[in-house]
Amino acid sequence: ISSTYLTKPDSIVVYKPHAVDADKQYPVLYLMHGYAGNYKQWSNIIDLQHYADQFGWFIVCPDGEYESWYIESKVKSKSQYASFFFNDLIPYIQKNYPVSNKNVFISGLSMGGHGALYLFSKHPELFLAAGSTSGVVDLTQISYLDSSLEKVLGSKYANRPEWESNSVLNLADHWPTNKPIIVDCGLQDALYNSNVILKNKLEKLQIPVTFISQPGTHNRAYWAKSIDYHFLFFNKILQGL
Repeated sequence: ISSTYLTKPDSIVVYKPHAVDADKQYPVLYLMHGYAGNYKQWSNIIDLQHYADQFGWFIVCPDGEYESWYIESKVKSKSQYASFFFNDLIPYIQKNYPVSNKNVFISGLSMGGHGALYLFSKHPELFLAAGSTSGVVDLTQISYLDSSLEKVLGSKYANRPEWESNSVLNLADHWPTNKPIIVDCGLQDALYNSNVILKNKLEKLQIPVTFISQPGTHNRAYWAKSIDYHFLFFNKILQGL
C-alpha cells in the first residue's frame, strides 16, 4: 500500500478464514510485529491460518518497518505511522475485505505491543479491545533501544518529554474505562516490571485490564504461547462473556 505518510509502500499479509461469506462481516485483528521485524514475523512464530480458521477472523499483519515504533515522528516527516494506519490501512482493509468496522482488535509483541496500545490510544473508539505481549510500555526504560528510538523521537536527553508523552504508561491516563485491555509479559523479561506498573496503573484508573505473567523471556517461544491468551480474550468479548 503506497502512502504519503511513509518513505515506501507498506507490505501487509492478510489471513482470512478458508470459508468466507461475502455477505457477512468478519471480526478483524491487527497484529503488530516487534523491533527489527517485518510483516512476516508473526507468521514465522505461529500458524496464523490456523487461527483465522479456528476463530473465523481476518488477521492483518502490517509492516511497521524496522524501527518506526508505530508513532508519529517529529524527526522524520515520512515516518507518520499512525496516520498511515488510520487513513490508509484500515480503509483499505475495510474496502477490500468483508470485515466489520465494529469488531476490531489490535495487539502486538515488543515494539508492536507498544504500537498496538499506542494506536489504540489514538482512536480507542475504533477498537473493541487491545492487547500487548512483552510490550515496550515505557520508551525511556531500555537503554539499548535508545539509538533506535532517537531516529523517530530525537535525542533522549534533549527531548525527554517527547519520549515520555509517547510512552504507553503515560498515554493510558486518557484511555476510556469501557474498553478491555490484555497485557502479558514473561517473568524473566527485562520489560516485566514496567508492564506490572502499567497493570497497576490501569487498575487504579479503573480500566478493565487482564494481566498475565508466566515463566518466559523476550523471545519467540514465549510469544508463541502468550498470543493464545489474546485470541481467547478477544473471542470471549465477541461472545459477550
